Amino acid sequence: MTQNGSRPPEVLSYFIIQGLSNLGETRIIVFYIFLVAYIFILVGNSMIIFMSLTNPKLSSPMYFFLHNLSLVDILYTTVTIPNMLSGLMTKTHTISVRGCFVQMYCFIQMAVTGRGILTVMAYDRYMAICNPLHYTAVMTRPFRCVLIAAAWVFGAICSLPGTAPSWNKTYCGPNIVRHGWCDPSSVRRLVCGDTYSDNILSLSSALVALLLTGVLIVTSYILIGLSLSKMNTAERLKAFGTCAAHLTVVSISYGSASFVYISYRVGNFPAEVSGVQFLYTVLTPFLNPVIYSLRNKELRDAIKSTFCRRPALAAKRLINTVYP
Repeated sequence: MTQNGSRPPEVLSYFIIQGLSNLGETRIIVFYIFLVAYIFILVGNSMIIFMSLTNPKLSSPMYFFLHNLSLVDILYTTVTIPNMLSGLMTKTHTISVRGCFVQMYCFIQMAVTGRGILTVMAYDRYMAICNPLHYTAVMTRPFRCVLIAAAWVFGAICSLPGTAPSWNKTYCGPNIVRHGWCDPSSVRRLVCGDTYSDNILSLSSALVALLLTGVLIVTSYILIGLSLSKMNTAERLKAFGTCAAHLTVVSISYGSASFVYISYRVGNFPAEVSGVQFLYTVLTPFLNPVIYSLRNKELRDAIKSTFCRRPALAAKRLINTVYP
């Protein structure tokens, strides 16, 4: 296959991922930065999942949704960062055509599913604050599973318009993807022919995913705000404390997503813009464990009790063994 040739997707064997290949000697520094960030994402989010599943004090619906969000964050970063790390260590990083489309679909699905779970968490906070008497009766485990399944289905459906048209296109050379992974807009630039309708379809699905979930979250917090206005100061502070972590994560997630999505598509940016895209990809999954650990006393206490109790128990067993 030649880079300057024009062949259909079923004949094309690979794409060249340009990504951060122009960084020169600083690639090693960037490699270690993202490697440490990825390890932290895996460890931090895995710890939240472990705590939520094993600690009886973290059995409330909020932690059920939180550990599902942590799972999505792990999958979301795993779709792109390992490939990015591989690309930083090699001068020419390639990906198969099939692998490119799978990566494209999985990345978008994880991103939209994460937004769906954030929406579900906003509804959970709305029920807990605005309808506390009905909260336990409504937020049963089967209903929580239905909400999580709905978030995954929503992500799967919204991912199709942005990725499905790419499968049956003819691609022209050079077969170089300017992004750090198979982003739909970057791959679509390699298509022979007009992609106007595909761009409109992809943009529409992205707007539906962002706006629909965003509107639902804003509506939930407007209703929460109205309920807070009727409470006394102590109740208001306590209720706000339960929403602070989620509200912080939502603000970072939607703010960074909107900025990167719009900036990347409005201007003809150089390939180095991928660095900003990578920071966006890493930012929210990296900050989620930090934000929820700092803002949530129950989670902090569970982490402390787990990691402080086990060394103490080990020491006690050792003493009992030496001095029976």
